[in-house]
Parts: sequence; C-alpha cells; structure tokens
Amino acid sequence: MPRAGLTSDRIVVAAADLADAIGFENVTVSALARHFGVRDASLYSHIRNLQDLRTRVALLAGGEMIDRIAAAVAGRAGKEALAAFAGAYRKYALEHPGRYAATQIRLDRTLVAEAPALRRTTEVTYGMLRAYALDEPDLTDAVRLLRSTFHGYCALEAAGGFGAPRDVRASWDKAIDALHVALEHWPRS
Repeated sequence: MPRAGLTSDRIVVAAADLADAIGFENVTVSALARHFGVRDASLYSHIRNLQDLRTRVALLAGGEMIDRIAAAVAGRAGKEALAAFAGAYRKYALEHPGRYAATQIRLDRTLVAEAPALRRTTEVTYGMLRAYALDEPDLTDAVRLLRSTFHGYCALEAAGGFGAPRDVRASWDKAIDALHVALEHWPRS
C-alpha cells in the first residue's frame, strides 16, 4: 500500500530539488527515501526504478525550462527572440543545475514523441527560428548548433571554466550576436 502523503508528483519534485542540491547523478532511490523518512520500498509504489525516476525528473525539468523560454520569447522575433530564448535557457541552467543536467539525458524515442513538454520544446524552438527562414535539414542543423553552444557555455560557466578577466555576460552576449549572424547567413543545403 502506498505511504500516506507520497505521490508520484511529490516524489519527482523532491527528486528534482535534490538534484539541484546534490547533483543529478547523485540522486538515488535510497537518497530520496531518506529525504522522506521512509524505506526505499515505499517509493516503488510510485516509481518503477531509478531510471523511471530520472526520466520523470527530466520531463519535469524540460517542461519547466520550456515554459520559461516560451514566456521569454513570446511576442519577439529574430535576434530579440534568439537573445530571449538563450537568456532563459542560461538562467534556468544556472539556477537549477541538477534539473538542467536531467534535461541532457537521452530519453527513449517513443517517450519523447508522447511527452507534451518535449513536443512544446520543438514547437517553441522552431518557432523562434522561423524568422531565419530555414528549411530541413538546415533547421535541424541550426537547432543542434544552438543547443551545443548554449549547453557548452552553460556547462563551462557553471564549472567555473571561464578564467579570463572578461565579464562572462559580455562574452555570452557576443556569442548570441555571433549566432544571430550565423543564422542570418546560413549556408543553405
């Protein structure tokens, strides 16, 4: 019988909070059970296993992140939309390092197709890129460029990897300017 007060949603939010506190890779069913003051078995009424828990955290975080990005991008186009998208992405990654790490895990393709947050991510991202008039396969290539740039920058920044005296925000803004120029002058397939 499920323990009173425990729900799948409550467990996933607690796991996401724990990920922000101790790192996504350190979240275990045992650590989460300790957080709730229950035995591991009490959680298995709500989650199948650690992979299920991590997948649910990834979906939660992905939904939170795209909600922030969509709000930032709303009503904007072109460079302004790109900067808003990038800024919301970076802010989420830095404020929620464990949740953000969860968004980077590989998910089962069938799950991705069924997840509303992941479909919304595609819609918002492609919508933001609409101003650059890219068609496939260039659109996919542009999304990969943006994701790898944003992720790489955020990962380096979070790890303290920028040691030069130049302001990190100024470098970020310059990177967004450069991405805008690259998107405007995209080499068409």
